[in-house]
Amino acid sequence: MPQLFTIDQLREEDAVELANVGVLTDRNRRSGTFLLRDVLPLCCYSSADGMELLSIDAALQRYDWLREKYFWKAVRPDLDEVTLQCHSESIPRGFFIRVRKNVKIAVPTQAGLFVAHSNVTQNVHNIVILEDDSELKLISGCLTLRGVSTGSHFAVSEMYLGRNAKLTNTMLHRWGPKVRVRPRSGTIVGAGGQYMSNYVSLQPAKSIESNALTWLNGSGASAKYLTIILGSDGATIDTGGEVYLNADDTSAELVHRGVCTGGHIFQKGLLVGNARCRAHVDCAGMVLDTKNSGFIESIPGLRGMHPEARMSHEASIGKIAPEQVEYLQARGMEEREAISMIIRGFLDTNIAGLGPELDARIAEIAELAGHGETR
Repeated sequence: MPQLFTIDQLREEDAVELANVGVLTDRNRRSGTFLLRDVLPLCCYSSADGMELLSIDAALQRYDWLREKYFWKAVRPDLDEVTLQCHSESIPRGFFIRVRKNVKIAVPTQAGLFVAHSNVTQNVHNIVILEDDSELKLISGCLTLRGVSTGSHFAVSEMYLGRNAKLTNTMLHRWGPKVRVRPRSGTIVGAGGQYMSNYVSLQPAKSIESNALTWLNGSGASAKYLTIILGSDGATIDTGGEVYLNADDTSAELVHRGVCTGGHIFQKGLLVGNARCRAHVDCAGMVLDTKNSGFIESIPGLRGMHPEARMSHEASIGKIAPEQVEYLQARGMEEREAISMIIRGFLDTNIAGLGPELDARIAEIAELAGHGETR
């Protein structure tokens, strides 16, 4: 397939599937676009002043300082088999984003990473740099196209936030039933920086393992992670996160929401307070169906290393109460509508730029919950 220069040149059927994970062809709703199909970059451009968007290999060729200061500095190449495999690529595939000092990008930037053929292994390395007092909203949609059930997606992401920089990083994943997914990320936040991560996987792969690492190294830095997972029959999903609060007045929050319709969900989170800080872990699960021994296991963790580290956690697992559904049905709702409303309230999300797309995925969960597994 020839290289594309703008996303509106995509095949219509591919554009429809990418829209399901928040990657849109409407250029007025996105300030920049990067597309990777299997291992081939298709599209890479920015329409925003003060923001640079390149493929990672082009960026490494252009800037010597990128390799010296940032490439493999927030994630170790020898961390595990995933990072070793990504590190072994002769030509790295992925994107590089840099937002200049004092630049605030109001319209989200997007990246679409999709697998179009069975048995493809997609190795990705992304770097995002926000200079001091800058701001960016990044939406990444990762998926297999319709009919693709097998493959692997290994992704390394490194994010660097300068003083008072603000990054909202939203990822939507939608995978085939036999795909392996292994995200690895490292984020370093400077003084006053704010990092917000939203991860939504509502059509899960067979196996997902992630454990995002974040270092709050400057005074007043903060991080918040929201993870929303559907664990359907046959899926094993192990998501976690570790945040190291290394400076005074830092804060962190890890929020997990899991809905089980037969899969295995492990919710993990570890906060390490190395200074005067505030931190909280909140793990909650809703078990709708336990076919084939499905379950949710929640393991929130705290490690206080400073006398003024204020840290807390909570975990809860439950189900949809029949009386809640009956109450809504008595007021004229169909069962499916009632279940959808209850689940939507449980997830309680308001992710910028993803309203219709996320609502569509919630409707799919309601379908699974109320009428059986269709995956």
